[in-house]
Amino acid sequence: MESTEGREAECAGRRPSWIRVRAPNGETYHWLKRLMRSKKLHTVCEEAHCPNMAECWGNRTATFLILGDTCTRNCRFCDVKTGRPAPLDPGEAQHVAQAVQAMDLKHAVITSVDRDDLADGGASVFAAVIRGIRELQPDCTVEVLIPDFRGQIDPLRVVMDERPDILNHNVETVPRLFPKIQPQCRYDWSLDVLRNAKKLWPEAVTKSGIMVGLGETMEEVLKTMKDLRAVDVDILTVGQYLQPSRQHAPILRYYEPEEFEMFEEWGYEMGFRWVESAPLVRSSYNAEAQASALSQSAET
Repeated sequence: MESTEGREAECAGRRPSWIRVRAPNGETYHWLKRLMRSKKLHTVCEEAHCPNMAECWGNRTATFLILGDTCTRNCRFCDVKTGRPAPLDPGEAQHVAQAVQAMDLKHAVITSVDRDDLADGGASVFAAVIRGIRELQPDCTVEVLIPDFRGQIDPLRVVMDERPDILNHNVETVPRLFPKIQPQCRYDWSLDVLRNAKKLWPEAVTKSGIMVGLGETMEEVLKTMKDLRAVDVDILTVGQYLQPSRQHAPILRYYEPEEFEMFEEWGYEMGFRWVESAPLVRSSYNAEAQASALSQSAET
């Protein structure tokens, strides 16, 4: 049997041909970067070094990172910095809404760092951002990618009361790997967020995502997908984990494109309404198309 060390060395040494990341550039990219800096905003695209940033920014789509750029948790897959966060910016919600208006977005994705230092985990800021966007850009659908709020329902209620078009929370990995990959998180907290979102608003569209390549088995991926369907998640994303630096968790396996196609088939067979599964898929990838298609299907 091949050793774990051998697999790590092989994965670290070469990247398969189907993993091709284009460096961000171009007029639209630089315009967006100036816009974000002028309003003192952060994007998860930059902070997490998303492989799709060139494509998404070129299409004038971005995922806004609110509550600052410093996380109170230290997950081994994430490149967002960890430490003591700065005080909240009271004008952040307005600045995000103004940026959405300036970009003339049809769909906005809002996410955040974890803020365990705040009593509500930042839920009130999510709510304020949703309200701000709807005031300045009323035709724009809003997707929120929220923290787990430690499984508490009260902060989640603050967000759900604003009726986001898509409520997203990623489980990220299979339950066995939580203590190693995201030790300050709990699988049951994540499932509680997704389950309670539907309880608070039965018509909510919910979404979650999984990374593969961290040492999970195919059986564990399948079981996690079944767990997500059991709490009535509508949209599933599956993508290849890419190691941000040598200090992060190693890549233990690159999945073949055909295996991502298999995950997609499994997902639709389980009853997910939309499945994005490919090596470079990330949580916000193709988000506008998802929101548009699911809103149209709800109207018919």
